[in-house]
Amino acid sequence: MNDELYTRIFEDLGGEFVTSAFELHKKLNITRAFLFDWDGVFNTGTKGHGQTSLYSEVDSMGINMLRFAYWLKNKQMPLIAIITGENNLSAFQLAQREHFDAVYFHVNHKIEALSHLKQRHIIENEQVLFCFDDILDVSLAEVVGARFLVKRKSNPLFLNYAKKHQICDYITGSESGQHAVREICELVLGIEDVYDDTISKRIAYSNEYQTYLKERNQIETLFFTKKDNEITQVNISGS
Repeated sequence: MNDELYTRIFEDLGGEFVTSAFELHKKLNITRAFLFDWDGVFNTGTKGHGQTSLYSEVDSMGINMLRFAYWLKNKQMPLIAIITGENNLSAFQLAQREHFDAVYFHVNHKIEALSHLKQRHIIENEQVLFCFDDILDVSLAEVVGARFLVKRKSNPLFLNYAKKHQICDYITGSESGQHAVREICELVLGIEDVYDDTISKRIAYSNEYQTYLKERNQIETLFFTKKDNEITQVNISGS
């Protein structure tokens, strides 16, 4: 891995390595699950009456390449889940279309969703990568393996808190609503030294990509929420 090259590329973008690229690579080597907060990560977090927070195809492509790269390396699918404190219909749509494993919603203490996920899939904290942006996410971020914090210039004290208390490994150069998820996915592929191979095989629509896509599309997205102090599976209309 050319850690100096990738450090320079992403620092030039405005990203900040709280953990060195070399040490981050060690964490990524054992990662089995990729978890994403929604509001403020896939979008600006803006809401209003009759409106819902959206996602971009740029970020969606990044996640698909992240999963494909993992599949090429391990010959199995990684675990992909969204954990949100709100009822975000756009998150449901993306997760179903892209065949994520799970969506946890209306779970305000997000570490409870992590505990449920670990029990269902037999994974350990250090095998989890988490993308987050704000205070509600900290209980989860402080216990998992690789932590990617989406930057906002409007909360400099929180960014400083995250660095001081070592609850993130990398802070994005892209802010909320500026395709920060894509930045994180490209950084992971770069640090793992699999970017060119992964992208080339997708461009060629290779046999490997077709096999991966078939396996991916067999995944049924499950939805969970908190009811009566328990994480419970629920049916979502259209799922």
